[in-house]
Amino acid sequence: MSINEKISTFAAFCELITEYALNDEDFLLLTTEEVTETELFDRLPPEKYIRTESSVAGALMRAAGSAIAGKKTWLLGRVAELTGCGYAQIREAIALPKLPVRIAALNGGLSCAHEGAAVQLLEDLALMRTIPNMNVFIPSDMAALRGILERSENTSAPLYMRLGCTPVPALDDSYGESFRFGGARILRSGTGVTICACGIMVSQALLAAEQLEQQNISAEVIDCYSLKPFPESVLLSSVRRTGCCVVAEEHGNIGGLFGAAAECLGRTYPVPLRCVAVEDQFVNSGTPEELREYYGLTWKEIVDASAQAWALRRR
Repeated sequence: MSINEKISTFAAFCELITEYALNDEDFLLLTTEEVTETELFDRLPPEKYIRTESSVAGALMRAAGSAIAGKKTWLLGRVAELTGCGYAQIREAIALPKLPVRIAALNGGLSCAHEGAAVQLLEDLALMRTIPNMNVFIPSDMAALRGILERSENTSAPLYMRLGCTPVPALDDSYGESFRFGGARILRSGTGVTICACGIMVSQALLAAEQLEQQNISAEVIDCYSLKPFPESVLLSSVRRTGCCVVAEEHGNIGGLFGAAAECLGRTYPVPLRCVAVEDQFVNSGTPEELREYYGLTWKEIVDASAQAWALRRR
């Protein structure tokens, strides 16, 4: 793993989305009134950027209307408002008619931990995964985000992508795999345990793999940036080599990446499986770093879970 200058996936989104906007005449970016960090969008022409002043439900309906009109529509909002308050509109006005609205959800995970439990919506990935026709992504760095944006250019289905405000390192993708719907990146090969992670937990998984190497446990690290469609072939190929799996995600332990991995392995190739995620509970307030440590979302917990899974692995 090589660590370069750190940048959050939200900051990277702001930087990259303006490039796409200026090069596509059909592009349209909408932001909800809750999003205040919009200075980078000010240089966009008014026909390509609209800051809505209506409710989240109204913003989602406007996004649906613009998609019907042929616009390549992105809607940027906060996770709690979009998936909490706007679930019905996402399901009925966007996913049901299968409109190509691309939803970018800001403050995913514990990014806004200081604002309290009401806006720390850790179950967003589970909610979006259960909606038919919806594609779900969570980039781990700027390269993953760029790949997702490129693949979403010509999609004909709705897309949900979670963005965070915590700076993350650029990851060394020496395998050079192309990004795709239903894809994943193998960032480190191994034969002892598969570590399947997403978002901010990918860099923690790589740190855990380095520690496991010192214990003579060879860890394979998968960046599962596509939660739906889920990269079943990548995961199954890995666990057939390693015989066990650990899932790490900044999410509740129900219905997110762990749920997707468990469904896949349970159907096809059952192996010992462990999870590093937040237990079924509302979380406290604090800084993101404090809460990730408090709720066990670090490389240390991944090492412990990997050791447990490795001891029980399928041989």
